[in-house]
Amino acid sequence: MSRRALRRLRGEQRGQEPLGPDALQFALLDDDDAEEEGPKQGLGGRRPGGAGKEGVRVNNRFELINIEDLEDDLVVNGEKSDCTLPDSVSSGNKGRAQRGNSETKQDGDVAKAGFPEQENGLEDIDRILERIEDSSGVIHPGPPPLNSRKHVLYVEHRHLNPDTELKRYFGARAVLGEQRPRQRQRVYPKCTWLTTPKSTWPRYSKPGLSMRLLESKKGLSFFAFEHNEEYQQAQHKFLVAVESMEPNNIVVLLQTSPYHVDSLLQLSDACRFQEDQEMARDLIERALYSMECAFHPLFSLTSGTCRLDYRRPENRSFYLALYKQMSFLEKRGCPRTALEYCKLILSLEPDEDPLCMLLLIDHLALRARNYEYLIRLFQEWEAHRNLSQLPNFAFSVPLAYFLLSQQTDLPEHELASARQQASLLIQQALTMFPGALMPLLEYCSVRPDATVSDHRFFGPDAEISQPPALSQLVSLYLGRSHFLWKEPAIMSWLEENVREVLQAVDAGDPAVEACENRRKVLYQRAPRNIHRHVILSEIKEAVAALPSDVTTQSVMGFDPLPPLDTIYSYVRPERLSPVSHGNTIALFFRSLLPNYTTEGERLEEGVAGGPNRNQGLNRLMLAVRDMMANFHFNDLEVPREDNPEGEGDWD
Repeated sequence: MSRRALRRLRGEQRGQEPLGPDALQFALLDDDDAEEEGPKQGLGGRRPGGAGKEGVRVNNRFELINIEDLEDDLVVNGEKSDCTLPDSVSSGNKGRAQRGNSETKQDGDVAKAGFPEQENGLEDIDRILERIEDSSGVIHPGPPPLNSRKHVLYVEHRHLNPDTELKRYFGARAVLGEQRPRQRQRVYPKCTWLTTPKSTWPRYSKPGLSMRLLESKKGLSFFAFEHNEEYQQAQHKFLVAVESMEPNNIVVLLQTSPYHVDSLLQLSDACRFQEDQEMARDLIERALYSMECAFHPLFSLTSGTCRLDYRRPENRSFYLALYKQMSFLEKRGCPRTALEYCKLILSLEPDEDPLCMLLLIDHLALRARNYEYLIRLFQEWEAHRNLSQLPNFAFSVPLAYFLLSQQTDLPEHELASARQQASLLIQQALTMFPGALMPLLEYCSVRPDATVSDHRFFGPDAEISQPPALSQLVSLYLGRSHFLWKEPAIMSWLEENVREVLQAVDAGDPAVEACENRRKVLYQRAPRNIHRHVILSEIKEAVAALPSDVTTQSVMGFDPLPPLDTIYSYVRPERLSPVSHGNTIALFFRSLLPNYTTEGERLEEGVAGGPNRNQGLNRLMLAVRDMMANFHFNDLEVPREDNPEGEGDWD
């Protein structure tokens, strides 16, 4: 058997043999001697000079670069035999090539291997592998079995690119038609996964943002972003610009620091409020590019084992940039890509879940028609996260089972099983959250039957009696996912199960009382991460249900509801409050124009490129003119007694 065939059996490649004391000496053998080797002093092979010449010693391995293939294929009766093995045995020990069965080499002549005769056939491959393993004494494990699955939070790189999803919908020519001419103009130094740099962006230079590895334990790696001194100064100027309530100050800051992340996030919100969606998305992509260029070499987006502590302010920017990018992708019609971003955010801190992505991941999975993933997540996390106690999972999982049962490419028994599981779970959801049924039907413009609307279990009292925290979760789910229930087949299936629940309630099922007691205990007050998620979602029904202690706080777009146990790596330098030492005239001007500052305050704050005194006075005069122009003195007209409802036709 030739050495190439033997290497194929072992799963090795040429040049991967371990180096020994004499590993730098190679003997190039002729065609007749290539079938077997003597004592292991190097690789046997064939030199380009032809057969019949003696082996040549090579002291430099790089001399073999231009030499032709050094070894013969396994030849049986003049035909090449491709010896292929299953994957489970293809990954062998790379060091086995040094320790096979060999014969003694005499004066450069290599003894030929004795192949069995034709009637006996080739030697059994299993016996060859047994001999190799016995000689090496080490058996390396092969690849994981076929039934092993990826982690539930595993992120795929190709699904982070929205073009992958758009190509599936519209074709590659429609998606890449406008991008191909511009790719030649790219001069960016690094290829990234989250965004594609654009030629319209400012030239990238390191803004002073970096990432370091804090610790590694229990298979997890904990990272943190860091700001150098230059970036800290830009951060202080940004906070001053935010307090000024003037977006132009952030624009001025971005002229000197074009890749300052928090400035990009805040200005993106300002553009979005002004209906400039394209610019808002572009700023978010630039922020993601800046942070991805600062990644640690060991930080992985896909493994699901890298952690970022949300309590550190430097890490929050990455969370918020990912969330805003995910929102843009969903509105753009890329739910599969948005689902991958949601998994990425959840994988950064799955235990604490600072942005409460579990309230959103089911919606994106249903929109992307990835029903199997949603069911798998529910099955794996229900035991330790109690996902069924969240209204969104309680209703979305049975909906996923039902939609899965409507597919025609599955066996009949799987469809029946999915339909049965869907009915069981939706009945449990209706029993646990009866106050969600009537608002859902109202969203879907469906008028319920009188037996349902007048029943005490699903009537108005069910919605009124539920705790405020639960009402907020229900409003969040219905405001986001109600349109998924509008299909006639889904409504028909829902109606069947509503009647089943009413029968169980009338029969005095003890599960009904148990669910009622559970609602009173579990939903006393929503945690801070749920409030943060509601603010970021901007769903008006859920925002209206926020408690007063949250709505009275000042919420900043670059850091909504920061954690109470924040870990600060550096502190903002103290400065005198302009209100505390301002005179009466300055306070009056500031009430007219929030951005008004005196010369001394301007020097203390150090706003980059701040307006000079003349510009400040001019803006103040403009503000006064606008204020005076808005004053209108209208006479109050008293209605005529003979026509109290207003003017009418004259007789």
